Amino acid sequence: MIIIVKLLLAHLLGDFLLQPTSWVLDKESKKHKSKYLYIHILLHGILAWIFVGEMAFGWFVLGLALAHGGIDFLKLQFQKNKTKRIWFVVDQILHLMTIVLIASLYKNLTVDFSVFNNQFWILITGILFLTKPSSIIIKNIISIWTPESKNKNDDSLENAGNYIGIFERLFVFCFILTGHFEAIGFLLAAKSIFRFGDLKEAKDRKLTEYVLIGTLLSFGIALLTGLLVQFGLLHFG
Repeated sequence: MIIIVKLLLAHLLGDFLLQPTSWVLDKESKKHKSKYLYIHILLHGILAWIFVGEMAFGWFVLGLALAHGGIDFLKLQFQKNKTKRIWFVVDQILHLMTIVLIASLYKNLTVDFSVFNNQFWILITGILFLTKPSSIIIKNIISIWTPESKNKNDDSLENAGNYIGIFERLFVFCFILTGHFEAIGFLLAAKSIFRFGDLKEAKDRKLTEYVLIGTLLSFGIALLTGLLVQFGLLHFG
């Protein structure tokens, strides 16, 4: 398992800390003709070999470096300005899969399917429910009170409220499972403070009530889900 950690460390250093922005821009501009693409690949291989610290890993590090280069090549060829974020995520997932595969081949690691026990399924169901499904449920419940926006120059981020709700529910969920109920109050207070200025400036009572209902629903669903999952873990896990 430690070899995966070492290869991950090499990846983090090579892909982020030791890759200047100038290299990235040059690669995006010249693609496979950029010398920095090959320096980047070589750097990854050297770091991986140094961190593993075993001569026998030589052929495996060659495979790792070539795979890394191939993934980067595909990203540079197919990504567009509008798809950079998607390709970044795909690129990193493929790199992580390659690291796990190389480490598994080198150390003859096997997948332990025992981790997919009852506790896993209960947890993953609770976490998934608190993301988009909960957002849709809350949106439908409070849709009858949706106020008309009086601010035509609303400069808020697109879907920011939706993502904030998801993150706050996941935080509440984690706090319940770890027994830190006091942190839930802190989170609610912090959100109220940040929201207070916007609502005060808007001078819209309906909007204030709408936001309050949505917040209480979001926290309530997270609390209930956390308690149900906790019950499930204790009795069925």
